[in-house]
Amino acid sequence: MKENQKTYWKGIEQLTNEPSFVKNAEKEFPEYLPINENGEGSSNRRDFLKLMGFGIAAASLAACEAPVRKAIPYLNKPVDVDPSIPNYYASTYVNGGDAVSVVVKTREGRPIKIEGNKFSSMTKGGTNAQVEASVLSLYDKERLVGPKKGGSKTNWDALDKEVIAKLNEISAKGGQIRIVSNSVLSPTTKRAIGEFSATYPTAQHVSYDSSSAYGISEGNRRSFGTSMVPSYDFSKAKTIVSVGADFLGTWISPIEFTKQYSQTRKISAEHREMSRHYQFESNLSLTGANADYRTGIRPSQVGPLVAAIYNGIAAKAGQEKVNGGNAGDVAHLNSVINELWTNRGAGLLVSGSNDPVVQVLVNGINTMLGNYGATINVNAPLHFRQGDDQAMSSFVKDVNAGLVSAVVFFNCNPVYDSVEGKALQAGLPKVGLKVSTSDRMDETAALVDYIAPDHHYLEQWNDVEIRTGHFSLVQPTIAPIFDTRQAPETFLKWSGKTVEYYTYLQDNWRENFFTKQSDTSNFQTFWDKTLFDGVLETGGDSQAYTFDFSAVPAAGTSIAQNYKRNGEGLELALYEKITIGNGSMANNPWLQEASDPITKTTWDNYLTVSQAQAEEWGIKMDDGTTEKVNLTVGNTSVTLPVLIQPGQAAGTVGLALGYGRTSAGRVGNEVGVNAYPFITKLNGANVYEVFAGVSVEKTGESYRIAQTQTHQTYMGRTNVIQESTLSAYKKDTKAGREYPKIYKEGEYIQPSKITLWKGHEYNNHHWGLAIDMNSCTGCAACTVACQAENNIPVVGKEEVLNRREMAWIRIDRYYSSDAPVDDLIALEKASENPEVTFQPMMCQHCNNAPCETVCPVAATTHSTEGLNQMTYNRCIGTRYCANNCPYKVRRFNWFKYHDNTKFDKNLSMNNDLGKMVLNPDVTVRARGVMEKCSMCVQRIQAGKLAAKREDRRPKDGEINMACASACPADAIIFGDLNDKNSRISKALKIQEKKDGQGATERVVEEDRAYHVLEEINVNPNVWYFTKIRNEEKQSTEA
Repeated sequence: MKENQKTYWKGIEQLTNEPSFVKNAEKEFPEYLPINENGEGSSNRRDFLKLMGFGIAAASLAACEAPVRKAIPYLNKPVDVDPSIPNYYASTYVNGGDAVSVVVKTREGRPIKIEGNKFSSMTKGGTNAQVEASVLSLYDKERLVGPKKGGSKTNWDALDKEVIAKLNEISAKGGQIRIVSNSVLSPTTKRAIGEFSATYPTAQHVSYDSSSAYGISEGNRRSFGTSMVPSYDFSKAKTIVSVGADFLGTWISPIEFTKQYSQTRKISAEHREMSRHYQFESNLSLTGANADYRTGIRPSQVGPLVAAIYNGIAAKAGQEKVNGGNAGDVAHLNSVINELWTNRGAGLLVSGSNDPVVQVLVNGINTMLGNYGATINVNAPLHFRQGDDQAMSSFVKDVNAGLVSAVVFFNCNPVYDSVEGKALQAGLPKVGLKVSTSDRMDETAALVDYIAPDHHYLEQWNDVEIRTGHFSLVQPTIAPIFDTRQAPETFLKWSGKTVEYYTYLQDNWRENFFTKQSDTSNFQTFWDKTLFDGVLETGGDSQAYTFDFSAVPAAGTSIAQNYKRNGEGLELALYEKITIGNGSMANNPWLQEASDPITKTTWDNYLTVSQAQAEEWGIKMDDGTTEKVNLTVGNTSVTLPVLIQPGQAAGTVGLALGYGRTSAGRVGNEVGVNAYPFITKLNGANVYEVFAGVSVEKTGESYRIAQTQTHQTYMGRTNVIQESTLSAYKKDTKAGREYPKIYKEGEYIQPSKITLWKGHEYNNHHWGLAIDMNSCTGCAACTVACQAENNIPVVGKEEVLNRREMAWIRIDRYYSSDAPVDDLIALEKASENPEVTFQPMMCQHCNNAPCETVCPVAATTHSTEGLNQMTYNRCIGTRYCANNCPYKVRRFNWFKYHDNTKFDKNLSMNNDLGKMVLNPDVTVRARGVMEKCSMCVQRIQAGKLAAKREDRRPKDGEINMACASACPADAIIFGDLNDKNSRISKALKIQEKKDGQGATERVVEEDRAYHVLEEINVNPNVWYFTKIRNEEKQSTEA
């Protein structure tokens, strides 16, 4: 049995056992049925049948409800396009200053799915929620259909003529011209901007980033003499320490870091080692949720804490200490210092602080530890976050002083997402010529004279240098849908160059990149291969960098002056969600409805507060119902709801950026509040913490936040999550495992020994999944990938509130503590900083599936390959299957979500343009039909057919589920259990089937592998691996 019996709870409601939570948890169907207009009263099966209008006629016509589309045959087939055959193109996702190497799947010329590019040594095939959802943004009707002048339509010739004339006039008078952008990662685009600046000598390029890392680049300039954001390699680190850096969620290059980090968390009987991760932070972040030791700190403690670590390492290294203020009593501080010193050259300290002086000390610590050249690479720095906060501040001051005559906003929206947004908006009328290249009428574009809309990244040619020596090409996967033009081509046009951008791009590569390789002497061969691979890697430089210790004393003095605790006053910590990010994709409903991994909320931002703080204010959360408060910082106030968040540091409140858009589009407008005005300045940089002047006032107004976590509960089933510690696992690989026994005739036996089932035989394939909870970070990439692959509808906030979200795979987030379930005081204390476990949960494809036996029309059946199948045109919607599913993974189509104006935020199904993203291999489900994870059966069939055409069996890895291929942590393994050489068979250590042994009776020898709810013997085809934490087991005895 388990040696560490813990108490698990899904949220505050379950922890406090709110009556409404208990009531809903015990209901057969917790969703409210809209029987009467006021939505009150209870619902039963009779009401349900009445609502659905199920009589004999309705049941017999159920199969006729699926949408019918006319098929139009090709008269003149385009080159390389075969109906029903997908094409794949290597390209690069680009959004502002972010870029990821990807592979784009197209059908009949339409991009429909984004996958990671395995040829990239950085992301290695991983993606995240934003990358997966970006394909829907291509088909957004809010995109501008052509150039505009003063809000009215114009044409490109007229726009070019007028803009060039005005630029020439301004330049002749010596007027100042500015190009404002986020970090530009494309070397060829930078060259085009250089051509523009050469034509107009007063032009200057100003770059900024909504989530700035200026503190890191400036800190490196002070430390090494060169502004840069170095590359980090978490895979080589045995001790990882993060002070406020959410490197698994949103910090700089999270996909790359997740891929590296997960390698240090994979363990087996043969490899019983893993990294140890310490996290210090204010808000509970995705990274903090995965840490072995997490400590809540105030934002004002960040500087003094880094200084304390510096002094601890300096004492061991024989360096001078600094006076960096007082961090106070911070848990695990001494352990961090000792372990970093012990693992010199195999440790890594990172900080999310954007204060340059803090980063100087971080660099000093890593230098004393010998981490440069091991876990940190300054010779191949990252090119993300090149923005200059001081240059942006100067630009806005110049605008307000009337010193800028022309400004071109190159694919950026500073009126919304920069701290100077209000000042910029006030000063723009003083600028004579204002141009934007935005693809939509955003907050900044609404204030300019001309809009020259850029292509979507899926429509353009370009290149990207993600880090020094690591290049990735962008190629179009569809002809431009609207009358748009690539922004760099616009700069060339205005510079008097008439060259097409594709030719300009090739010429640049011929001159500057072709010479960096020696594989071929033919440029076309080189170009074609690079285009096919999508990436080119030439390596970094070999320059030697030496840390300047003379920068340290001033940094310590600055920290001592600026990081002072404001008595008992509140402090504010701003952060980005992994779904919405900086808000540039706020009009993407897939991201709005993807629940936040930590809070499990959708369609909102809110003020996160600790349970103790909420009790002090007299605020309770009950089934998502909370209260609104007024948050005031300085002279800026907003009204927003409160969310009680376990793990929120005492004396702090958190607020997500990326919301409060006013010109994003139908989906993104007026969702949440804008937090960008709360960014403050420190040492010339934008910092995302407020140390003083924060006040919160109750309004008495109630509000409902749409959360998904408490909709289905396991109610005390303790073996759903099985976990242990590394020290226990080293002694016994069965550590943390629970082996349920069933009593029968005087003895306790395994549940599998008691069954009425004969068992299935899988003579061909037997598909299964293995999920490593040690690797899973909870990032939700799988959820959005599944939505894109399987045409899952967006139902909107109201339906989520009614418990009707449609996600096929959800990420269950569990809090846990060692406190006994009846010790309420200890449990409340545990909620201050609980341990967190993430568990992806989808249809378990049970061999003894309880859903199959109760369906009256055989709509859900078992395949000969181990899949639990849905036949949609048989389903009459009794929902018996959902009621009988112990995992609560079936979803019901309460309404017709396609072609229905009531669900206008379901963009992929309710306008002709949005429907272009739909996967033609997956049925769009009708009203009254049950749906669930199909284990991507369409991919399985396609893989089998491809192998059959070549007269062979499918090879392991050729077929993969959408969730598994998207996962940046490689936490999900899919494969054929009948193939003894498959990754899943090796991971599970499955014994070969003996004579007379059923397919489901084979022995799994991997000690960490278990089935959720094994005691009910539904025998799933999905295994989970125990969660192992690298922490010392703490005694719960007094």
